[in-house]
Amino acid sequence: MSDLPICGTCGTQYATPQTECQICEDERQYVPQSGQTWTSLAAMRASGDYSARIEHPGEGLIEIGTEPRFGIGQRALLVQAASGNFLWDCVTYLDDEIVAAVEAAGGITGLAISHPHYYTTMVEWAKAFNVPIYLHEKDKDWIARPDDSIELWSGDTKQLADDLTLINLGVHFAGSTVLHWRDGAAGQGALLTGDIVQVIPDRKFVGFMYSYPNLIPERPSIVKHAGEILEPYRFEKLHGAWWNSSINADAHGIVQRSAKRYLEHARD
Repeated sequence: MSDLPICGTCGTQYATPQTECQICEDERQYVPQSGQTWTSLAAMRASGDYSARIEHPGEGLIEIGTEPRFGIGQRALLVQAASGNFLWDCVTYLDDEIVAAVEAAGGITGLAISHPHYYTTMVEWAKAFNVPIYLHEKDKDWIARPDDSIELWSGDTKQLADDLTLINLGVHFAGSTVLHWRDGAAGQGALLTGDIVQVIPDRKFVGFMYSYPNLIPERPSIVKHAGEILEPYRFEKLHGAWWNSSINADAHGIVQRSAKRYLEHARD
């Protein structure tokens, strides 16, 4: 329902009116000094202030986001996998232009979201395309709008198809997830990470944080686990949460060296 309340800071849609956003009240996020604000998808559409931003970087990816930036500012990725199109991560704004663009690309078979900061209007997306949402059960308490379209999974991995695997890393949130696309990067493999594995200005490394805005480092044991569970997967490229946030070569090596560097600094 497009009139349901949406947090103006993180873009999360709630099933009922709220006075506080549970996601922004958490220490990993924040409430602005100016205070909590609310909007709705209907209000965003009616305002005329927002429009779709859709880009085609190639290699089987379509980027979907919003102009101007809303909420945290991430963009979603439509993965054109051999097993069927799949949507990775989510953005708050959804309109007829976005729906038409996704349908023109062949629709989607489902969507998965890296962590609760990007849950946004996921139920609206699931209903628009009549597909399931895959979330890790460890993050179920952060679901602000429960719905039958949500499928909770458990354990370290979930095989969506022969070429798509969800991997629970536990960085940033206990249920945090990345998507391994076996055939991405022209068959060399790609990892889609949101900001669970964060693309940083120095593209020779990546970052791991418990809270990005509040600069709380992730626990070393979690980073160690993330490096270990990703080690067997082959991926040449890594695509983060933001526009122009990709690592285009040696992504697997960069992740492993970054985890090692993190642990070395954490021991000092």
